[in-house]
Amino acid sequence: MMPFQFRIHLEAELRRLLGDVDIAVPSPVLEELRALAERDRTAAAGLRLAEKYRPVEGHGSADDALLDLGLSMRAIVVTNDQPLLDRLERAGIPRVFLRSRNHLVLEGL
Repeated sequence: MMPFQFRIHLEAELRRLLGDVDIAVPSPVLEELRALAERDRTAAAGLRLAEKYRPVEGHGSADDALLDLGLSMRAIVVTNDQPLLDRLERAGIPRVFLRSRNHLVLEGL
């Protein structure tokens, strides 16, 4: 939902940080967005964007799936959720997040 809340062009920012990337979205993230999209326009826009990318099977909550897949796929996780960012940092998983409400930064790579 970050691209719509803060007018960030997600793909352009990820290319700026990482070059060509394969963007994947865990199934629990898609499920969470579907539930939120029923009552939130920003979540509905986020769901439409997320459905453009490769889905990957994940288990548990959205946060748990991102953590598990970050470890197993050696992936970089994009999130703006501070508790999740803290968990990712403790696990040594690289993460991309919003800084100064206008650009993404990469940490932990």
